Amino acid sequence: MIVKALSLKQPWAELVVSGKKKIELRKWNTHFRGEFMIHASKISDINAMKRFGFNNLPCGAIIGKAKLIDVKHYEDEKELSLDANLHLANNEWGSFGFLLGEVERLDKPIVAKGSLNFWNYENGKI
Repeated sequence: MIVKALSLKQPWAELVVSGKKKIELRKWNTHFRGEFMIHASKISDINAMKRFGFNNLPCGAIIGKAKLIDVKHYEDEKELSLDANLHLANNEWGSFGFLLGEVERLDKPIVAKGSLNFWNYENGKI
């Protein structure tokens, strides 16, 4: 079975699967909508790890799943700041907000090599 997946650096992947990050900011838009796997990249965002108080999180593995409901295009920084508590980031991450729902953490991480953009994960189950 092939399913879509999206790689995020830690702690961003953890913040999504824990329900604290409900919008994922990207510099690119997508027409994709639906369920996908959340992949924690091999390399963490060290500054964000410190900012959110994390020391050790799974990396290089699929850790959850979510549904991409819609994409919001932020026209300016003021509009982006209104959703700051939902995306937990700033405009350097992009102006396209992927609105996430139906987020679930996997019981056990699945080791997988990630990729850029949405990518196909084979042998996956959602």
